[in-house]
Amino acid sequence: MNELIEFISNNLQITYILILATFVGIEVIKSIPAVLHTPLMSGANALSGVVIVGAILVMLKSSPEDYVALALGFVAVVLGIINVVGGFAVTDRMLQMFKKKK
Repeated sequence: MNELIEFISNNLQITYILILATFVGIEVIKSIPAVLHTPLMSGANALSGVVIVGAILVMLKSSPEDYVALALGFVAVVLGIINVVGGFAVTDRMLQMFKKKK
């Protein structure tokens, strides 16, 4: 727990940026109409792919004793994969709606 507090105190500016970006992202997502949400979801898959690659790079570059970086990288990989799979599922379902029925 002390490592986490030390990490946050050493990176206080980045922590503030992360908190601010979280609130801005929530406000942006809330204001998007439901009609646009599904096409934007398919576009977000590319961003989630970048998050996955970045998280893997963070995990590769961190030392084996840096449990905070390894844990955050692992969580980022898992959440990114969930987002990519969910985005593809939603996009596939949306495309099925536009197919002509036999």
